[in-house]
This record gives sequence, structure tokens and C-alpha cells, in this order.
Amino acid sequence: MPFAALSAADPLLGVPTLTVHGGIALATTLAVFAGMQLKRRIPVEVLFLGGLVIVTVCGVIHPKQAVAGFASTAVILIGALFAVSAGLRNTGALDWIGHRLLGSAQTERSALLRLGLTVPPVSAFVLNTPLVAMMAPVVVDWCRRRNVSPSRLMIPLSYLTILGGVCTLIGTSTTLVINGNLGELQKDPTRFPGVDPARYAELALFEIAPVGVPIALAGIGYMIFVAPRLLPNRHDLIEQFDEHRRDYLVDMTVLANCPLAGQTVQDAGLRQLPGLFLIEIDRNGETITPVAPGDRIRAGDHLVFTGVVSTIADLERIPGLVPSADESFEQRPADRVHRQLTEAVLSRTSPLVGRTVKEADFRQRYNAAIVAIHRNGERLTNKIGEVELEPGDTLLLQTRPEFVDAHRNSRDFYLVSRVGGAKARRHDRALLAALLFAGLILWLVICSLFPDVLPWGQAFSKDIKPIAAIAVALAMVATRCLTTSEARGAIDVQVLLVIGAAIGMGEALDKSGAAGWLAEMLVRGASTAGFPPGLRPYLLLAVVYVLTQVLTELISNVAVASIMVTLAVHVAAAGGVAGYDPRPFIVAVAMAASLSFATPIGYQTNLMVMGPGGYSPRDYLKTGLPLAMLSTTTALAAISWFFPLVRP
Repeated sequence: MPFAALSAADPLLGVPTLTVHGGIALATTLAVFAGMQLKRRIPVEVLFLGGLVIVTVCGVIHPKQAVAGFASTAVILIGALFAVSAGLRNTGALDWIGHRLLGSAQTERSALLRLGLTVPPVSAFVLNTPLVAMMAPVVVDWCRRRNVSPSRLMIPLSYLTILGGVCTLIGTSTTLVINGNLGELQKDPTRFPGVDPARYAELALFEIAPVGVPIALAGIGYMIFVAPRLLPNRHDLIEQFDEHRRDYLVDMTVLANCPLAGQTVQDAGLRQLPGLFLIEIDRNGETITPVAPGDRIRAGDHLVFTGVVSTIADLERIPGLVPSADESFEQRPADRVHRQLTEAVLSRTSPLVGRTVKEADFRQRYNAAIVAIHRNGERLTNKIGEVELEPGDTLLLQTRPEFVDAHRNSRDFYLVSRVGGAKARRHDRALLAALLFAGLILWLVICSLFPDVLPWGQAFSKDIKPIAAIAVALAMVATRCLTTSEARGAIDVQVLLVIGAAIGMGEALDKSGAAGWLAEMLVRGASTAGFPPGLRPYLLLAVVYVLTQVLTELISNVAVASIMVTLAVHVAAAGGVAGYDPRPFIVAVAMAASLSFATPIGYQTNLMVMGPGGYSPRDYLKTGLPLAMLSTTTALAAISWFFPLVRP
């Protein structure tokens, strides 16, 4: 060690010194953080990879240590969980949760209450990013139906997801990153003399719950009772709902297995569809129009709608509700997921002009099916099969991915383009995906609480968690809950690169003595600040927490977590004979690096809702700063209560 541990009796004993390698590691880390603030256009992963190259080339760490972070359990586990979450999304399991959540909410307050009671428990077990990606369209659609500005609910969605994520180890990637760093630290039990290596062992699945749950409860109360007074109300977003509107005519058939069968139009939620109107119900040649809220839907009914493409795509995700021109695909879900929605504008030379949809024989000609039709300046009210096609008509098609490339330059169409976000769901695999995910949760719980339940094998060892996640991801691919390409596409490579590089830079700070030097300087400051010895560990805990929180708001949660967790253990070790326990400092970093509310850049979900909510950075500061102060106070109190700062 290039420094001496401080004595509790004489804080000036053992003046810490910073080595050349320590200076290089510290300067490189500061340069990376400064670059993230000053050069926003440079990708985060490029900055961290560049910093990792510098500390390696300068000899601060060995090349093997530099690349070890990319093979850490945190990186592997997070990557596998991305794929597992994609399986839940692709099968519609998460869609079902979202629509059940807000389906019957009538007011903004009731919607916020439902979000507050349900999103945090779900986010405790599902990674925050895919959860917000699934819930954001559901919330925006609800806002359209109720004429509520999305600015009233999108920040609450992000904040509630963040609050739930700190209740378990797998709710957020931040805690998984910290566990990866702790695993690396434990490889050298002699690294911190006088500190029991068990005190900086990896966190258990529910170990942070005694701190995370009080924070979540306090945050939920704040979001329900205080935040509505601070959130903006962007009326211009409501007006945008009706802009650039393209009304299609679509005919959907209710199959026998459709959950809408037997429900009234009102109970089925077909009266409040955003940008969509139910014109008529065709039942065995009988036409029901206008459609009343109390009319009951039956299997075999043809529901004729007119409205926007985004909601038509949502209709297709309801199991058993299929386009009348394409009824066969729902009965073959494996084929259906290879189809996508495409828009095509008919040209004057198209052979379809002058024919009705029934006569066009579109399936045989193009291996595609007409789902809906739009005619500029005219609202179509006929049954879709009886519409006579004209030049300039826009067809909403269900096609294979190669359709766009094959017909982009065809004389039959003026324009061919894909419809984003309109991927079909494997509803027949939704229950299976949910069971596989529940099995993963149970597996991780047993690994954390009962690692020695089996006398043979490694199935429930503490180190099996990334393998367990990989096994469930493979099971989802094997059972066709998602394809291998979808699993690969779900993995956020940027996040994994940042984590791997940040772990390497954290190793550089540790090995070079820079982290120990910073820790001793913090302890020295607390010792010389005039506080009684009994209050010094609480002061240090607050300093570590606030420093982590501020850096997280300004930089990035996973990067800060990787750097600060090593520093936290060093702070406890630098306490010397005072006997500071590393555990509360580790939990403080886990909480502070996960709870980012005051800026949009600190946590990825805050950025995800910025556009749909029409927010500015000031909105996050106004709504999130009081929540950050509340969570800080609650966290420090809970950590001090449940994790004694001084070892007995």
C-alpha cells in the first residue's frame, strides 16, 4: 500500500501520498467525466474505452486486468436480462400488464395512483429500461384517449420505475454493476488489511430491500401527492395528437379465442381508442351502426374502424383480433412474427387501380395482405373488401421484411415504407415467457437465500446467477418466445461497453492507490472538521452518498457506480482502528447511483420520456430535486438504521 491507514487517535498520522500511476488514473478518470460534460456528441462508450486504453498503455494496470471487466458477471448478467426482457415484450406479456394497468383509469389522478401502486413492484424484478420502453406507449395512448397531456405522466413513469428498481438487486443495472465490482475486489482478500472480506462480498438479491423499500414508499407518496403540483401541463402536446393524422379504414375479425368476445364495446375499451373510431359491426351479413357502448361483441364479428396507423398496430396486438384480409396469420403465430406493417401508395400504372380489394388478389400477387386503406381528403366508410382502389390510395399492408426492398422501385407504387414499432406479438407464447421469467426470479432467490440447498452440483451456487439468466434466455429462444436475432438486437452493447470499461478504470484507481488516497483524504477531512468521533462515520457516509448522487446526475449511473464502489470500500478501510464497516458505504453507493431525478442525463429512463413528455431539463430539476432530497434523507436514515457503520 502506498499510504498508511489513518489513526483514529491522531488523524494527522500517516500523510497519504499519491503515486505517479495514481495521478495518471485519477487524471484520466477526471478527463473522461469532464469530456462527458463538455463534449456531448462523443459517445459515452468511446470516452470510457479511450480512458481504459490510456491507463493500460501507461502501465497503471495489466492488459488482462483492463479487459477482465468485459467478462465480469455484471456484464454477462445484464446482457442476458436484456434478452429475457425482450422475450416478455415480444410475446405481449408486458403489453398485457400495461393495458390491464391503465385500461379503466378515468382521471389523471387515478392513472397516477395506478402507476404508483403497480410500476414499482414490477420494476423491482424487470430491468428499468425495457419496462419504460413498454409502458411509455401505453401511457401516451391513455393520454390520447382521455385528452390528458403526456407531460403529466411521463416523468412519474420514469421516477416510479427508478424507485422500484432499488428494492432488489436485479431491478436496475446499477446494482448489478456494483456486484460485478465487488466480485473483482474479493479476488484479493488481502487488499484491505483489517477489513473482513465478507463485508465487501457481493450483495444478495434482497439485501438492499430494507433501504430501497422505504425510499420507494416515500417516493411514491411524493409522486402522488406533491409532484402533480410541480409537473408541467403541455397543452400543445394534446394538439399534436391530431396533427399529421392519416385516417385508414380497417376491418378486424373477432376469432373464437379473442378476449373481447362476450364483452360490451365499452368494457372492451373500444370507445376510447386514440385516433380510432368504431364505425360498424358486421355480424353474419347484418350491419350494426351506429355502434352503442352497450353492444356486445361476438366471435365472428367484423369490426370496422377508421383511424390512425399507430392504433391499428395496437389492435393487431390483441390476441384473436385479426385483419379480415389476413385471418390465417393469427392461427400461425410463428409466421405472423415474420410479418410487419408497411405503407404503400398506389401509382397510376398499378394493376390494382379500378379493382376492389377483394378482386385485387393482393396475397397471390405480392405475398402480402391489405390491412387498411387511406384515401387523402375522403373518409372511407365502405367495407374494406368493397372499396375500389384509386391512384394515390395509401395501403397499410402486412408484409414480409423483404417486401420494401423488392418493391421500393416498382412501377406499381409511388412509395413503399416500413411502419415503425408495428411488430406482431407471439401471444401464444406469452404465458410460457411469463413462466420462464418467474422461474428465473425463483432461481435467483434460491441462489441468494439458500445457496447450499443441493448437496451436489452448482445449480444454486451464488456464482451461478449469470448462467441462470443465460439459461432462461436460451429457453426463450428454444421455445420461440423470441428469435436469436431479436435476442441479439435486445442487448444494449453501448451499456455493456461502458460497464466493462468503467470496471477497468475502477481497477486502475484501486491498483494505483488513487482510490485509497481519495478515501484517506475524505477520512482526514472528517477527522479535522471538528466533529465528534461518534459522528464522523455518519458524515463520511453522507459525503460518499452525496458525491455519488451529484456525479450520477451529471454523468451516468453505471459509470459512477463502477468508480465509487471501490472508493466506498477504501473509505471504510481508511477508517483504520475506528472499525468502519464497508457494507453501509457500499449500499449508499448502490442507492445514490440508482436514484437520479434532477437531470435527464443521469438515468436512461429519464431521457426516454423526455421527448414523449415534451420536457426541458428545467422540468426535471423542478420536479426531481425535491424527490432527490427526500430520497437522500430517507436513504441515509435507513442505511444508518439497518447497517451499523462501525463494526462491533
